[in-house]
Amino acid sequence: MPNTDLPSEQAADFRRVLARWYKQHARPLPWRETRDPYRIWVSEVMLQQTRVNAVLEHYARFLRKFPTIVSLALAPEADVLAVWSGLGYYRRARMLHKAAQFITAELDGVLPSTSAELRKLPGIGEYTSAAIASIAFGESIAVVDGNVERVLLRLTGRPEQATSESKRFVADQAAAVVPQRRSGTNAPGDHNQAMMELGATICLPRGPLCLQCPVYDFCRTRGEHKTEAREKMRSRRVAYLLHQRKRGSAIEVMLHRRPTDASLMPGMYELPELPMDGVEEYTPTLRVRHSITNTNYYVEVFTADKTLLRALPLSIREYEWCRLGQLADLPLTGLARKVLRRLHLIASPGVRMPQPETMMRQ
Repeated sequence: MPNTDLPSEQAADFRRVLARWYKQHARPLPWRETRDPYRIWVSEVMLQQTRVNAVLEHYARFLRKFPTIVSLALAPEADVLAVWSGLGYYRRARMLHKAAQFITAELDGVLPSTSAELRKLPGIGEYTSAAIASIAFGESIAVVDGNVERVLLRLTGRPEQATSESKRFVADQAAAVVPQRRSGTNAPGDHNQAMMELGATICLPRGPLCLQCPVYDFCRTRGEHKTEAREKMRSRRVAYLLHQRKRGSAIEVMLHRRPTDASLMPGMYELPELPMDGVEEYTPTLRVRHSITNTNYYVEVFTADKTLLRALPLSIREYEWCRLGQLADLPLTGLARKVLRRLHLIASPGVRMPQPETMMRQ
């Protein structure tokens, strides 16, 4: 028997109240306005470990470039990474691309409709398969992400514990409240989205909005619950070189392409990194902060001169020159794209690019 704390009658009341709230308060997100399994799949992969606001722009741009599974499958990997650039966790993009190629070659371009079959695709795990199967196809299966786990732990008055027993308990609770599919509706998909929406907008990690919570009467915690200590963010100072040149009427920027066998972001382009002991007496052209997982990077960008060029760890011949007009289409690391946008070398959405003369650095 599943280990659950919610009687079936209470679970039914909980579902009903949550569904009514979701119908009235759900955010109007583009992937909620479609039943296209491919678009739902793309959104779920993008939303892994990424905030909704950060996904919106990338989601629209990705689907403009790759509107179908076949168009994604036929694209070079570098093009996929270029469109993905800025979202981070680039393995997601590579696995999405590989799965599209498999679906096109082996499944006639049709995405499987069950969680069990979806799990067989590259890069699709338990969470993503359940989300696609329930939201796109109406399978009665629970979706458990960090938001849902938090809601269920507070609902049942349990502390957060990184144990297999705790994970089983949460999975059992989630399965106990997910509805069966009803004719003419997608009750499981709507329910799973409602659970995630509740955790994302009301049942927040810090300072939950309990007085606005539709299921407050069912909750045993009514506030923050006991959580395990999070790993403290590390800090690291890094330096990069901005080196430009003019070739005819074109301006080029020197970039470094990470090795294809690198453990992190293989094949991605970045600005050349400088040793910190080589820049101590220089004033940076730009300072930015960039966070990746559990590290805050304090980034300083320096405009090239002969001394800094000699400080580079690689020979000049090992770097590549790329035209400004090509930068937006390259598979840049998220940090490189952020820096180049701040320096107005890549246009940000809605920002007019300066004229080439203003972008030259001597």
